[in-house]
Amino acid sequence: MKVPFVSLKPLEKTIDKELRNAFDRVYGRSWYIEGEEDTAFEKAFAEYCDCKYAVGVGNGLDALMLALKALNIGPGDEVIVPSNTYIATALAVTYVGADVVFVEPDIRTFNINPALIEEKITDKTKAIMPVHLYGQACDMDPIVEIARKHGLYIIEDCAQAHGSTYKGKRIGSFSDIAGFSFYPGKNLGAFGDAGAVTTNNKEYADKVRALGNYGSDYKYHHIYKGHNSRLDEFQAAILSAKLPSLDEVNKNRRAAARKYLEGISNPKVILPYVLEDVEPVWHIFGIRCKERAALEKHLNDRGIGTNKHYPIPMHLQECYKDLGFKKGDFPIAEEISETELSIPMYYGMTDEEINYVIDAINSFE
Repeated sequence: MKVPFVSLKPLEKTIDKELRNAFDRVYGRSWYIEGEEDTAFEKAFAEYCDCKYAVGVGNGLDALMLALKALNIGPGDEVIVPSNTYIATALAVTYVGADVVFVEPDIRTFNINPALIEEKITDKTKAIMPVHLYGQACDMDPIVEIARKHGLYIIEDCAQAHGSTYKGKRIGSFSDIAGFSFYPGKNLGAFGDAGAVTTNNKEYADKVRALGNYGSDYKYHHIYKGHNSRLDEFQAAILSAKLPSLDEVNKNRRAAARKYLEGISNPKVILPYVLEDVEPVWHIFGIRCKERAALEKHLNDRGIGTNKHYPIPMHLQECYKDLGFKKGDFPIAEEISETELSIPMYYGMTDEEINYVIDAINSFE
């Protein structure tokens, strides 16, 4: 049997008619930028996230970068980010000219450890950027408390966690502003690059929209030195077709994750830990194993797709060598990067496929 790491086909087959209708609507109008589809999706996605505003942008990295700019964060400022995440989080900070300050994660959840944040705060710190990694919400209460105590902004990186909840409240609504990615493999994915910013602050929403439209608040009038980062009509239409299925998609992933958590019993494998007040959406199901390379080969030899998130931590990436970090400076991020292995997780996995993966992991010696 072959089990891919990810497959988009099951969902696309389920909502094939809706997707084709979405394409036909846009094609029929011959209107491809800043039209009815974008407006409709923004409204629906804001409501889904329990926010007043959503602004479509070109991709998830731009969402974070524009969010930072909307808060006037730039040169001379510091932004706290987790040491364990995809590099886009740090790049967004770098792109606005601010300095990245890494904070180690909780080894159990892979998310930023709130207990380690305050020691990294200086008089230059302007914001905390928690990442809801792999689809599990961060422990937001202490993060919000720290931000209020020190007068800091919170910018949620929600790129992997569409629909995840913390204490019954959806992520993207805990912060001053939040960024989402709709990369095709996400739980809510477009047919190309796409992203969005959510906020309850109209000023921030308006500024993000202007910044992403060449800095223009109306045609040929430019109030900022902006960017070209807009959600096009085709992607908005596809996302609108998929959004009504998102809760079912996440429910399906949770069911698969539950089978993994109950079925995987190999003592060499460390399973994900879920905080009591969190309902993950399992964008990624990441296990840990000291013998990762051997386990990866064991699974791949049996036709099971895998991935590693992320094999080189950010502080050891060549692009950030100017920060002067060395191996050992962030040991928890390094431990995760050396042991994490992501196993198949996608909407529509069959019980046979899930059990095949479980049996293969349990047979690893």
